[in-house]
Amino acid sequence: MKKVKSKVRCKGKQQLPEVVQTPSRYRNPIGKFLVKRNAKCVSCGLCAKLCPYGVHVRSGKYTQPMRPLEHKCIGTKCQANDFYCVKRCPQHALSVKLNPILDTIGDYRWSSEMILAHWHMAETGTLPSGELEYRLGYSNGGFDKIRFRIPDPKEYLDIPDEEIDTSICLNKRNDGRPVRMISHPCYGGGMSFGSTSLSVLVGRARAAKRLNSFTCTGEGGYPDAFVPYRDNIITQVATGLFGVREETLLHTPMIEFKYAQGAKPGLGGHLLGDKVTPEVAKIRETVVGSSLFSPFPFHSVYSVEDHKKHLDWVKEVNPRALVSVKVSTPSDADMVAVGSYYAGANVIHFDGSYGGTGAAPDIAKKNIAMPIEYAIPKVHRFLVAEGVRDEMCFMASGGIRNAMDVAKAIALGADGAVIGTADLIALECVRCSNCESGRGCARSIATTDAELGKQISEEYTEQRLVNMYSAWRRQWCELLRQYGMRSIKELVGRSDLLVNMDYLDEEERQAYQPTPKKKLVL
Repeated sequence: MKKVKSKVRCKGKQQLPEVVQTPSRYRNPIGKFLVKRNAKCVSCGLCAKLCPYGVHVRSGKYTQPMRPLEHKCIGTKCQANDFYCVKRCPQHALSVKLNPILDTIGDYRWSSEMILAHWHMAETGTLPSGELEYRLGYSNGGFDKIRFRIPDPKEYLDIPDEEIDTSICLNKRNDGRPVRMISHPCYGGGMSFGSTSLSVLVGRARAAKRLNSFTCTGEGGYPDAFVPYRDNIITQVATGLFGVREETLLHTPMIEFKYAQGAKPGLGGHLLGDKVTPEVAKIRETVVGSSLFSPFPFHSVYSVEDHKKHLDWVKEVNPRALVSVKVSTPSDADMVAVGSYYAGANVIHFDGSYGGTGAAPDIAKKNIAMPIEYAIPKVHRFLVAEGVRDEMCFMASGGIRNAMDVAKAIALGADGAVIGTADLIALECVRCSNCESGRGCARSIATTDAELGKQISEEYTEQRLVNMYSAWRRQWCELLRQYGMRSIKELVGRSDLLVNMDYLDEEERQAYQPTPKKKLVL
């Protein structure tokens, strides 16, 4: 007979922090369109009066208009409006065209439009009003092939966002440890001190506190700057054991054992020497300038029994901490999940391929681990069959880029998602893939260089992340309303709400295509 326990009721108030406009750190933010004003302009100011989006700005009553704020322009969508600046300009001094720089940023999964849309969400806390496709990339696979079925209008639940529950519970085991709730169905994935700027890491922790969520240390240890936010920081114990000390295990509400990462399974981690500054070396207890390697396996773990000893160790050190197990997605991911359940884990975190930052090698991301969209339903169904699904919190990561990807992962069977790259995109990452270099990050995010690190502040990081997740919550609320749901928990395992484009005929596929873009009239 299968063992089934009563469900744990996870109570707590959802935390909805204030959205505050947080503009770009750069003087000329990148937009989808270029707005040009030629010499015919007589500074009449009509464009500034007409534009409701703030593209045209005047610095004074009698001065020339300032350079257009192009990143606010909605482009082709504006042609039908009476206030379209190009059409209304009496001197025909304005023109709008696509920005050619879009061809130089992004990739098939993180398209340039998706990157720009996330910058907009991080700046404003709202969804883009222009023609930016923020839900789908151009990969023709993965989550881009999966769509939510067209909802029945009769199912629509007309309630405000405040009445919709997007929280999830991280401990459903009735094991005497705290029943912890986070207000959104995702938390921040591990980024180590050494791989990423300290101001970014502390900013993520500050955002997690305001969002009633978590962020993870990664395997870089526990800097003193984390201590004020320790109730919202997961301590990771990885194979290199860098910076792992009893005091940092006592700080944390959750301890994460990282057995493998989907972006580099079988390879382990590698931190190049030019990132090992004196501060990083002190935390990691190593030599300045020396490259550091984390082995792929824990050489003390070769069975479920060994795994249980690990979990029992940290449970004894910190009786109030939950325990998460992070693994990649092998072909027997379902057996790994149930093994972690019997070892005593509260959270099982599967990390599929296509995750990781620019420091993760493409050969691993593209060829080794199972894509997360295949692993999720396999693990979910097996845990259900074993009668233990209601006792495990199942988190997914690896190529989950946006709010709709999170929702699709939940509908496939996960409880929530762990987010990494999207946090960096919110901070204006351009996906240049130089994350492994000490001074190579074009946006001062993935760096340990003291001079570059000053280019990004904790306050900026905090508010940009709060804004982005607030915009994501709006999308989740609208999705749940469309299917008559009041809680994100009702979406778990609802794969019947999903369709795969490969199994639709041509006519059906057309109904699920994004709205076609109109031709831009210059």
